[in-house]
Amino acid sequence: MSVEGVDHYTILTDDIAATRRFYCDLLGLSEGWRPHFDFPGAWLYAGGRPIVHVIEGRKIPGRTTGAVDHLAFRNSGDPDEFSRRLTHDGIENEMRTVVGTRIRQVFCRDPNGVKIELNYANAEAEGLRPELLASSLA
Repeated sequence: MSVEGVDHYTILTDDIAATRRFYCDLLGLSEGWRPHFDFPGAWLYAGGRPIVHVIEGRKIPGRTTGAVDHLAFRNSGDPDEFSRRLTHDGIENEMRTVVGTRIRQVFCRDPNGVKIELNYANAEAEGLRPELLASSLA
């Protein structure tokens, strides 16, 4: 047996509407099919796969993500425009460029306090080798 990749991650929330808005309206995920569990929630999809599972009503006061620092997504589009959109929506964010690459990053927090990293890469950028791009986003 060997790990083949990340399947999904689960967020506990006491505000599913704000969580949906963040992941669907801002990040561009879409809500899709979810098994008929006996608790409220949502499955949010990217590329036809449910990568974010949301469970409502199980938020534990004071709970953090523990040793997990952040979750990262590969993105397309304009990172500057996305940063402006976050700011317009009242979401603090920080932009960075990965040293030695043209990978631009936007960091912010979702409505539940989870730190999110959004990577914008251009494999066509001068001097950036595709294998370097793949390993730097892994």
